[in-house]
Amino acid sequence: MTTSKSVTEPIVADIAIVGGGLAGSLAAAVLARAGHRVALVDKRAVYPEEFRVEKIGGQQLDMIRRLGFIRGLENAGCLYDRVLNIREGKVVDVSVGQAYGLPYANLVAMARGQIPDPSSLVVDEVTAVSCSDDVQHLELASGQRVSARLVVLATGMAGVLGYKLGIRRRVLAERHSVSFGFTIARRNGGPFDFKALTCYGERTSDGVDYLSLFPVPAGMRANLFMFRDPTDPVMRDLRRDTEATLLRLLPGLQPYLGDFHVMDRVQNWVMDLSVVEGHLQPGVVLIGDAFQTNCPAAGTGVARLLVDVERLCTEYVPQWLKTAGMGTDKISQFYSDSDKVAADLQSLKMAHFRQALTSRNDISWDVRRRLHFLRRNISHRVDQMRPGWLAGFRSALRA
Repeated sequence: MTTSKSVTEPIVADIAIVGGGLAGSLAAAVLARAGHRVALVDKRAVYPEEFRVEKIGGQQLDMIRRLGFIRGLENAGCLYDRVLNIREGKVVDVSVGQAYGLPYANLVAMARGQIPDPSSLVVDEVTAVSCSDDVQHLELASGQRVSARLVVLATGMAGVLGYKLGIRRRVLAERHSVSFGFTIARRNGGPFDFKALTCYGERTSDGVDYLSLFPVPAGMRANLFMFRDPTDPVMRDLRRDTEATLLRLLPGLQPYLGDFHVMDRVQNWVMDLSVVEGHLQPGVVLIGDAFQTNCPAAGTGVARLLVDVERLCTEYVPQWLKTAGMGTDKISQFYSDSDKVAADLQSLKMAHFRQALTSRNDISWDVRRRLHFLRRNISHRVDQMRPGWLAGFRSALRA
């Protein structure tokens, strides 16, 4: 590991990645394992505890497996394979499929642990970046310099470096959603009667999309997703009197939780939906939240991130490095990639859908909401009576 205390000759790399969160760390591991010289620059040697991604499942696992991280995820996360879904105290259906719960810091540590050479992590802060059709240059707070053929900005929503390059962020929906994260346990120390549980909001006026409960190494993690004004007094109530406020918003939850308490600090996050503009520039590419933010309730953020990492690091970067130059003709190939474009569009589509399904109270959306949960419940009942029949029927339709 290179630290800011030792200023040596300029670091020369094929790819310099700025930002060592999940996107940057995964990209660094994929590229380094493919034999490319990588410099991952982040100001933190150990990523701090932050409320971000805390579960991986579904198609995300397929991408994790293709990228070669599944063993690391298995070792770091808590496996669960059934989620009980409820609304108004009644079972909607049961989701079946592998998923893993773990803190975001552990997820980042897992990704960094896959980087073959620990010295690829440069613990420092980038203060300036200059890009061209040929070689890119980074200046670090320590005085160290980095030169690389390509710069990958994986800085999340922190846009200072992008701003210096003339890249701007356009907000599509300000304060689109609010998320809360905390860990719960039963007061008697006993286990809950479910592996994982999702409780959907009951009233549109509450703005509650759903509460997701799933296992992590520290216990039962709770993620609450809402579409509501972040200045509303209920936000303060959720932080100060979490147990009572949660049951007030989701009264049907009480029989499933019993006498419970919050074990740790309640964290919350307000998310804007935004995209960047002016990003097509030589020598630099943006991935993850640095390119487009997501609605946490929609659950599309990790999928988008993984698509970015997979397409950029396994398809485009290896091709680009084979020939001279790093002009916009190369960079544009990634931004116009059909898989990436589809993932970005789907993420925005699902963000608006989740908000409407949760909060819209006109007749058309009320009917749509009722039908949404009714279809799920009917499918669940059919599957209980004839296990596997519904999955087989759907497979036949797709054939």
